[in-house]
Amino acid sequence: MSSAVASESGAEKAFYLTTPIYYVNDAPHIGHAYTTTAGDVLTRWHRQRGEKVWFLTGVDEHGTKVQRAADAGGVTPQQWVDNLVENEWLPVLQTVDAANDDFIRTTEPRHAERVQRFWEQVREHGFVYSAPYEGPYCVGCEEFKFAADLAPGTGEYEGQQICPVHGRPCEQLQEENWFFQLSAFTERLIAHYEANPEAIQPRSAYNEVMSFIRGGLADISMSRSSVSWGIPVPWEPSQVIYVWFDALLNYATAVGYGTDPSSPEGEQYANTWPADVHLVGKDILRFHAVYWPAMLMAAGAPLPRKVFAHGWLLVGGEKMSKSKLTGIAPSQIIDHFGSDAFRYYFLRAIAFGQDGSFSWEDMSARYTSELANGLGNLASRATAMVGRYCEGILPAATADGEAERALQELLVSTAANADAAMVALDFSTGITAVKEFIEAVNGYVTEQEPWVLAKDPANRARLETVLYTICESLRAVAVLYNPLMPKKMQE
Repeated sequence: MSSAVASESGAEKAFYLTTPIYYVNDAPHIGHAYTTTAGDVLTRWHRQRGEKVWFLTGVDEHGTKVQRAADAGGVTPQQWVDNLVENEWLPVLQTVDAANDDFIRTTEPRHAERVQRFWEQVREHGFVYSAPYEGPYCVGCEEFKFAADLAPGTGEYEGQQICPVHGRPCEQLQEENWFFQLSAFTERLIAHYEANPEAIQPRSAYNEVMSFIRGGLADISMSRSSVSWGIPVPWEPSQVIYVWFDALLNYATAVGYGTDPSSPEGEQYANTWPADVHLVGKDILRFHAVYWPAMLMAAGAPLPRKVFAHGWLLVGGEKMSKSKLTGIAPSQIIDHFGSDAFRYYFLRAIAFGQDGSFSWEDMSARYTSELANGLGNLASRATAMVGRYCEGILPAATADGEAERALQELLVSTAANADAAMVALDFSTGITAVKEFIEAVNGYVTEQEPWVLAKDPANRARLETVLYTICESLRAVAVLYNPLMPKKMQE
């Protein structure tokens, strides 16, 4: 069931999905792994539909936070990021079984060169100018803040305005910068989103973005002079490109933006861009649904088809955070439950797009009831009965009845419902549809009682039909759950 479309070059366009480009100032936690897992499951699903797929993930290595962390560690920023990428970020992809096609680092020459080309293009189009900047800057968010973004401080910050994400006051910056003329795109963005409401999901995210844009957009500084760790502004190398206006471009630079159209990289860009889905956390929605499309408009490039903002993973009611010591490494869970159970739990237990709480107790309960007792028990019973009653050789079904036809019909609707839900990024609904089919098969086993049929040779054809039906159902489940739990389903 493919939904392949042709690119401008005439070749089949890849279904192109990106995760956010993760910030490398520290090691990854399960919040990062959650997003990567969602992207991996969705791209595996699309591959299984017979589509051409390109799955990108990567890391954002520039900015003030990295420079300061490296200074504190007594190493260069490059040494700092090299160590983190090699020892923390790349290994987590193997830990969660991600089958990504590319991994972009913003320190790579391919990225830096194409970012400079992009901003030269935007400047040629007249959307960049020089001006002084003064205002609050949150180093934790790497973001220039508006007054409306800040919240009243409490405790030691009583009487001050703080960043609500990081719980501390911003720094006041005063610099001569280059500005991106974001204000020029207010009406164009409103028109684009009114014509393409599915381009921001879920609906709550769409409403939030539209409210922000309709409030009027202010121009934003696209360079920094107080930071040296970044990509130099091509026409003024004493300044570096503001980290977000470098990082967002990875989605296009990684697939060949700015290269010769007749080169392999240029052909890849033609057959991949625009992105079909940008997966992001809701805290970086504004960057992806306001600044990023405006930048693309300014450069004359096509806009991504969908930005999907998922919720936060909460631990003890708080957003997962290294600074608040609520960050849990993915390996802590996977070493205990396995990568398949990790993937299953986070996409089954949390409605994608909403906040969700993680607890060891809930994960353990679902693992036991749904995976071990539900699917695992069905597979082990089927294997044992085929071994005992048929010498380990799968029999043929020669005595189908109403019960078998009912399961066949349920499977057809299960596959269709699961497919519709998964391609809509409603993972929980898609997984639940398959889980309910497994429950129906377990009910079928209980009703048919193959262990009773086996006692009478006259029931041989019926016994073989029941065992075949159970095993055929398990084969179907293995296909439907393969993108979700590739290791166990291959077994």
